[in-house]
Amino acid sequence: MNNISIKTNIYLGQGALNRLSEWKKKRIFVVTDPFMLKSGLINMLFERLDESNEQYIFSNIIPDPPVEIVTEGVEALGAFQADLIIAIGGGSAIDAAKAMKLFAQKILNQRDIPFIAIPTTSGTGSEVTSFSVISDKQKNIKYPLVSEDMLPQEAILDPELVRSVPDFITADTGMDVLTHAIEAYVSTKANDITDAMAEKAIKLVFSYLPRAYKDGNDMEAREKIHNASCLAGIAFNMTSLGLNHGIAHVAGAKFHIAHGRMNAMLLPYVIEFNADYKPGYSKEESNATAAKYAEISKLLGLSAPNAKSGVRSLVQAIKQLQKQLNMPQTLREQGVEKAAFQENRQLIAEGALQDGCTATNPRVPTTADVVQILNKMFQS
Repeated sequence: MNNISIKTNIYLGQGALNRLSEWKKKRIFVVTDPFMLKSGLINMLFERLDESNEQYIFSNIIPDPPVEIVTEGVEALGAFQADLIIAIGGGSAIDAAKAMKLFAQKILNQRDIPFIAIPTTSGTGSEVTSFSVISDKQKNIKYPLVSEDMLPQEAILDPELVRSVPDFITADTGMDVLTHAIEAYVSTKANDITDAMAEKAIKLVFSYLPRAYKDGNDMEAREKIHNASCLAGIAFNMTSLGLNHGIAHVAGAKFHIAHGRMNAMLLPYVIEFNADYKPGYSKEESNATAAKYAEISKLLGLSAPNAKSGVRSLVQAIKQLQKQLNMPQTLREQGVEKAAFQENRQLIAEGALQDGCTATNPRVPTTADVVQILNKMFQS
């Protein structure tokens, strides 16, 4: 039995930020990052908030927010006695706010208060998920948190906020969207509803991500990728993810590589692993996961006369998309030294198997399987 529940109210499209003007007489705890303040983008928030509100700005957010920052935020949230939380920024700001909200409830016994998430990148889907990732900088480990209590009550998707995102971040985050959608599509918890959302997200990424990358002022492309991120987020919030993210969480922390970029490099090799073609297979033989990958190829208008060809077409299309976005396709291209790779690959493989996302991967991997994927990704 599947339970389909979308608890977040979503406001989307140009002008969606105007929803903020409806909140009055609130003590608003704003979680954001220093860039939002320096760039002046935060003014797009304050211009729409009613004068009857009081605001506290917590802007100490850094990428992969560490436990210490979350703790600091929990203390500030409690001291301010907020009755509304607004997180505005990339996935790190929203993830940090989620963790603050969760720990404030558990540690400070704070009542559940409304939480609005406003993403300024198109990638994590964090505005509609019950997941948060925080890190331990000393141990170089990322900790995924999962709790329905972290789900935002509202998400505001205004493409104006992503207009100025640099092209390389547009590429990294956009490929994160694609990975979310594909992993949700082949997850062991996938269903017809999540498949529909994942399929739409995949189509939008292939159609609009190159456009958004080439021209940040292409507002149609920006809006479509922003929506794709949300769709993929809703899908994987119900299905979880897979080995791709299981490896990326550990490898990204070890090699200090942006999460979306790490996912992109892994994606072709994880697809090939999950498709599980052995040398003796005929073209007609396939497993259910390979067949689903082939369905994606058909959806994109790629050659897929049989499952094996469909898988191959999808892998090639992803690699071609990476080229269009000027992204590295191997760890070597990314600048990872061979010695560092060899030193860490076994630890990464072991960590990937322990990651919660790996549990819903369609093929159960071994440590040796993950090491083989990493070897291919290093120098393929």
